[in-house]
Amino acid sequence: QVHLVESGGGLVQPGGSLRLSCAASGSISSIYSMGWYRQASGKQRELVAKIINSLGTTTYADSVKGRFTITRDNTKNTVYLEMNSLKPEDTAVYFCNVNLQVGIRPYSAYWGQGTQVTVSS
Repeated sequence: QVHLVESGGGLVQPGGSLRLSCAASGSISSIYSMGWYRQASGKQRELVAKIINSLGTTTYADSVKGRFTITRDNTKNTVYLEMNSLKPEDTAVYFCNVNLQVGIRPYSAYWGQGTQVTVSS
């Protein structure tokens, strides 16, 4: 069984910063990638940022490039999203996504429960 625990969401003023974290635990053999998606009200879920664990290769949505930074701590199976210069359009529920292997099973995607980020004055 795998658990993803997210933290760090909240209310922040435009221009402010927040740091999200997501810790994966359970019978994890290997992690391929960790990332963050977000879903604003009435919109589809979209990729925000992703990191390939073994290489450290990162991918960002164009809308967050230069403002958000994704990092991971492989020793803790934890991924972080540092969000700076936040804008009202960043308001959404942010979901952690981890592609991992349990035992010798094929890699599968697991989702966190979501954490609300609200950017408003």
